[in-house]
Amino acid sequence: MELPFAESWKIKMVEPIRKSTREEREQWIKEANYNVFQLKADQVYIDGLTDSGTGAMSDRQWAALMMGDESYAGARSFYELKDTITRITGFEYLIPTHQGRAAENVLFSALVTEGAIVPGNSHFDTTKGHIESRKAVALDCTVDEAKNTQLEVPFKGNVDPKKLEKALAEHADKIPFIIVTITNNTAGGQPVSMQNLREVRALADKYNKRVLFDSARFAENAYFIKTREEGYADKTIKEICREMFALADAMTMSAKKDGLVNMGGFIATRWEDWYEAAKKFCIPFEGYLTYGGMNGRDMAALAVGLDENTEFDNLHTRIHQVQYLASLLDEYGIPYQRPVGGHAIFVDASKVLTQIPKEEFPAQTLTIELYKEAGIRGCEIGYILADRDPITRENRFGGNDFVRICVARRVYTDNHMKVIAAALKNVYDRRNEITRGVEIVWEAPLMRHFTVKLRPLK
Repeated sequence: MELPFAESWKIKMVEPIRKSTREEREQWIKEANYNVFQLKADQVYIDGLTDSGTGAMSDRQWAALMMGDESYAGARSFYELKDTITRITGFEYLIPTHQGRAAENVLFSALVTEGAIVPGNSHFDTTKGHIESRKAVALDCTVDEAKNTQLEVPFKGNVDPKKLEKALAEHADKIPFIIVTITNNTAGGQPVSMQNLREVRALADKYNKRVLFDSARFAENAYFIKTREEGYADKTIKEICREMFALADAMTMSAKKDGLVNMGGFIATRWEDWYEAAKKFCIPFEGYLTYGGMNGRDMAALAVGLDENTEFDNLHTRIHQVQYLASLLDEYGIPYQRPVGGHAIFVDASKVLTQIPKEEFPAQTLTIELYKEAGIRGCEIGYILADRDPITRENRFGGNDFVRICVARRVYTDNHMKVIAAALKNVYDRRNEITRGVEIVWEAPLMRHFTVKLRPLK
């Protein structure tokens, strides 16, 4: 008899969570202006808002915290982190930052100027925000298959080489670099194949451009290359990572995802000129070069987390849980971005709340309904997150309208996945009763979804 699947870890400490009543939740979401970001964490039963900084650290990471060197300059923890990153990626130069968007801010301050065009695969909101705030253009060159949520394609996160070459041919003088997000979060946590990374590298070399990886979930991307791409089944995750990063010139990293820490990030590169250019912004924005935005203890924990999460068993346990949640949604017929990605379920709200027009934000409406149903907090990755066109100020309705339910690393059990699936089924079963959505009553000019205020339409 084949043994059933089991986690690659055992539990050492637990944190109690509280259920609430529907009446409480309806009042709380109203007080939060129907924006789940504004809820208090104690008002949430199962939190799928994000996988960023919400994971559980290992015993080795907690031990490393105690050994952190808090020297202002030249801390031992910095060099431990640097050695780990160089071993995994091959990149020689490192700048620590307090998180991924800080890494973008530091690097883009050096590289992105007004009028620039930055092609890539579905830039995430902070990446796009850092580009557009500098009066530059984030040009989406993702493969068209990503828009068809029910299409089973193994690497929906890929860059479309034809779109990219068209951009390079027409705007080469305006393009400071090409960005590839691994995995592609906005497209539904979808991976990018090694073959596609080679194609991007070839085009970059042809037009003398450099390639930047947005690497928050690079280890999960390596897992999908190992399990889905021909020729990689027998390679280790660390071997695949070295091959991936050999095709890039630099990386930004939100270490709060695949680094398995609660706060942190970094820039790493093989190019001294990019390092020197970014250095000038690190010190005023983040801190001195050997700590940036991080404590020594956090750098020590990150070094261990990167090492742990580039091992197959850890990734397999994590991604198996996401796949288990997807299998439950399959039983209930709930549409999501297929095949399931590595860190979340992306429910296709446009196929669930079919009576709500896009102008009334179906995914945000579904997010609110899921919270009211069971205290589960998801996140709209759709039309509100897409922001307005910086020139026309019209809402951007061209992409997918998802409810993302993230699965925190090493935090919840499969029973929690059953609760999420059952709550979604309950909302799905009464979907035809939900005929009106929400409208915006206040919004920030950039990255509005964090603070937007909404009200339900009658």
